[in-house]
Amino acid sequence: MFRPEIKVIDCTVRDGGLMNKWQFDDKFVRHVYNSLSKAGVDYMEIGYLSSEGMFSRDEMGPWKFCAEEDLKRIINGSEKKIKLSAMADIGRIEYHDIPPKSESSLDMIRVACYVHQVDAAIALAHHCIDKGYETTINLMAVSTVGLRDLDEALADLSKSRVPVIYLVDSFGAFYSEDIETLAKRYMESLPGKTIGIHSHNNQQLAFANTITSIICGINYLDATLYGIGRGAGNCPLELLLSFLKNPKFKVRPLIEVIEHEILPWSKKIDWGYFIPYMITGVLNQHPRTAIALMESENSHKVTDFYDQATSVS
Repeated sequence: MFRPEIKVIDCTVRDGGLMNKWQFDDKFVRHVYNSLSKAGVDYMEIGYLSSEGMFSRDEMGPWKFCAEEDLKRIINGSEKKIKLSAMADIGRIEYHDIPPKSESSLDMIRVACYVHQVDAAIALAHHCIDKGYETTINLMAVSTVGLRDLDEALADLSKSRVPVIYLVDSFGAFYSEDIETLAKRYMESLPGKTIGIHSHNNQQLAFANTITSIICGINYLDATLYGIGRGAGNCPLELLLSFLKNPKFKVRPLIEVIEHEILPWSKKIDWGYFIPYMITGVLNQHPRTAIALMESENSHKVTDFYDQATSVS
């Protein structure tokens, strides 16, 4: 599966931070940064760009904001070893919160939106391009979108200057057949653009669906260390690099940082395959109810959760 055009984006801090409000200390983030660099990963998504007026630093850690002074602490005065990315959610960032590329350690800004926000996402992404950044648009929760609405969104995206468009399985609801169908649809609708994949692991299919996407010609691949991420988590980075037959990738640095940084977090927060996440994935539902259950004292009452989730009343 060696293709030199494939790019791997690690989302450990950004997606994993959804489980602990981005309360990773500098030691953790720096160790991840250095290990990803040694492993040959193309991008590290270090967090979000968010308006501080919408979120409190008393509640959220620094990687919800990715301020330049925080980024510089991680780079620690040395030459930057890996490209850095941040995600910007439509409705949670103001244009003036995005500095010019010349004043930022970030290389890429990924704009996340739902189908009904595509026009706003294109405008924000163009704003980021004009400020000097690489850009993508990540179209979220596509499993909930009707084909007519999806085709209209893809038509708008095809006319944009944004070079990379992501297929995002936000709810972990897709099977390989869905990935095949949608990859073909994206590629036919977006000639000349690169397609990316971001998978969630509600049905233990994030890695398998990422493999399917590679076979279908998708070239931007998201993953996280040990699959850490919101709810059921994501495609495990160490599995993905082991699968890719690119000699530039090294797996050992990932195993080492998992041992020292990720496994300790696995004792404090729960991500990965759990029955509540499986239920929301099968039902194509947002995992918020499953996350709430997992954080409660009733996390073991999975039959009650199933009955409530599947009730038609």
